[in-house]
Amino acid sequence: MIVLGTIVLLLGAGGFALHVLHRAVTDAPGSPGALIVLPVSSGHVPTQHALSRYHARWYAASVVFLAFDVEMLFMYPWAVVVADLGAGAVIEMFAFLGVLLAAVAWARREGAFRWA
Repeated sequence: MIVLGTIVLLLGAGGFALHVLHRAVTDAPGSPGALIVLPVSSGHVPTQHALSRYHARWYAASVVFLAFDVEMLFMYPWAVVVADLGAGAVIEMFAFLGVLLAAVAWARREGAFRWA
């Protein structure tokens, strides 16, 4: 119980010390304010806010990318043991690839790959 109290006390003191240090650095005379500091963009001034929204088609394209990324995660261990598992494993993998191909066909039909 004493150890738990000591840990809580040390975490609280550390958080307080970080808060005091942050206030001392940001309130120093000569330190830039929050509106002056801009994110680094190869020396260019940003044209839009960093939290601006992406177009909805980027989300669809990223879901398609993740589908193929996860496919590769499944195919590597499958390739290691396919010789031991036999023809059933090959049939199952082609069924899995067929489902992914159907998803890509659906995404193409919905216009996820059109950028104009």
